[in-house]
Amino acid sequence: MSHSPKAAIEALEAKFQILKKVEFRDETTLTVEAGRISDICRFCRDELGFSYLLDISGLDNFGTEPRYEVVYELYQMERGEWLRLKAPVSEDHLEIATVSDIWPAADWHEREAYDMFGIRFTNHPDLRRILMWDGYPFFPLRKDFPLGGKPSDMPDVAFSSAAPLEGGPFVTVPTTATTKDREPRSRSTL
Repeated sequence: MSHSPKAAIEALEAKFQILKKVEFRDETTLTVEAGRISDICRFCRDELGFSYLLDISGLDNFGTEPRYEVVYELYQMERGEWLRLKAPVSEDHLEIATVSDIWPAADWHEREAYDMFGIRFTNHPDLRRILMWDGYPFFPLRKDFPLGGKPSDMPDVAFSSAAPLEGGPFVTVPTTATTKDREPRSRSTL
């Protein structure tokens, strides 16, 4: 069974300008204008039935312009179709409209893309870092970020040595039971 949303793609092509269309392994990716992302996503939800937002992520195409892309993974449950939208974002104007008003699940996905890539989502209700601490001056998933990290002024408050892997307060008991039944138990209950 094909999971490529042919009718949905045709409807999008008829209503909006599609910058690029890529079909690979029964998946379709449409590159669309960043300035129209809110309208396109609302159309996908309201008119085409893509009621489920699977993910939003950033992509750094270091060395090309536009350098960044925001990637939206959408799913239509009744027909079992998925659709990928990409919106190019220039390094000079690193902003795109939020879609958290369309899919509330976008809230944390957009915060992560902001935190890791520095992509700002305009009109986001709470755009702040979600993984790195407030005031961290870098964006770790950019391709120009060194693999070894960068020195920071973060005080050594988290761990001064590696946490031990044995002797902790919780243990599991060797068994052939399922994962659900092998949940860690307190030592005091064994």
